[in-house]
Amino acid sequence: MPWSNQGGGWQGGGGGNRGPWGQGPSGGGQPPNLEEILRKGQDRFKGMVPGGRWGSKGLLLGLLVIIAAWMFSGFYRVQPDEQGVVLRFGKFVQTTQPGLNYHMPSPIETVLTPKVTRVNRIDVGFRSAGEFGRPGSARDVPEESLMLTGDENIVDIDFAVFWQINNARNYLFNIQQPERTVKAVAESMMREVVGRSQIDDVLTEGREQVEIETQEAMQATLDDYGAGILITQVKLQKSDPPAQVIDAFRDVQAANADQERMRNEAQAYANDIIPRARGEAEQIRQDAEGYREQVVADAEGEVARFLSIYDEYRQSKDVIRERIYLETMENVLGGMNKIVIDSSEGGGSGVVPYLPLNELQRNSGPRAGNAQGNTGTRQ
Repeated sequence: MPWSNQGGGWQGGGGGNRGPWGQGPSGGGQPPNLEEILRKGQDRFKGMVPGGRWGSKGLLLGLLVIIAAWMFSGFYRVQPDEQGVVLRFGKFVQTTQPGLNYHMPSPIETVLTPKVTRVNRIDVGFRSAGEFGRPGSARDVPEESLMLTGDENIVDIDFAVFWQINNARNYLFNIQQPERTVKAVAESMMREVVGRSQIDDVLTEGREQVEIETQEAMQATLDDYGAGILITQVKLQKSDPPAQVIDAFRDVQAANADQERMRNEAQAYANDIIPRARGEAEQIRQDAEGYREQVVADAEGEVARFLSIYDEYRQSKDVIRERIYLETMENVLGGMNKIVIDSSEGGGSGVVPYLPLNELQRNSGPRAGNAQGNTGTRQ
């Protein structure tokens, strides 16, 4: 029997060919095929030992080889884009960095290596072409994309969320379905942000602000969950009115654009004509100011001259009166033909003879010219 080859370990205490349970081969308490199984295992191990000999040294060597292989299985490698999470009987022990690491062999300890640097993408409101296997195709999902704005308008929004793992432990143990969690949080936060915004802001210049607010709200919610996820970007892919009213909305947008254009043209005309009118008004005002100063200065000069003459007049009235009379008569009669009549009492005919110098000068002028002309002819 095989049991007798192991030094009588099962025969201590005497007694025949009893098995390990203290009964014979056909005893009722022993499993029917256990001895046969052990015999076959011993025969196989004997075939692996050189020379086919079985002994305690060979068994010990085999156990050492098995133990060494088992211990060696604890080495594992973490890739540069991964982080190792070591579990001991399913409980978290530690996290390990990229490189060659070691843990107690399975089933004592196991390791999970999620990719912490890979940027993942989740589409909300549409399904991209890669999900259908047809390039250039995408399907809209109205139940996700239609949202109500703060001014009670409906807007069709498609957006993508980019995220990555920033805490492997929380990511593995605090949430069960990370992608579904991120998608649900993204849709909820986008509806909240759009619900307090005006439709014009969502469709035009407020798109960037909607993206920022949604990203911040998502990050705060996931941090409350302890999800270990970092939201890197929220990108609006489409922001339009519903398909049923998009034509009418575009007409309204075109009318608003025309209104804005005409307002800008009117403002440009006003910016051109108003400064020009103000310049002309300032010029007229300055001219009027100059004329006023001139008239006032002339009047003041006349007044000063009159006052100076008046002061002289008060000092010698007869002389000044006669002088004024003579200067006035000179100005009045200077360019006129005059006949002087003596009105004195002892006068004769009353006409004073005088030499008409003015007439002589007037008559001598043409004659002198003719004489010069004749002289020139003679020459």
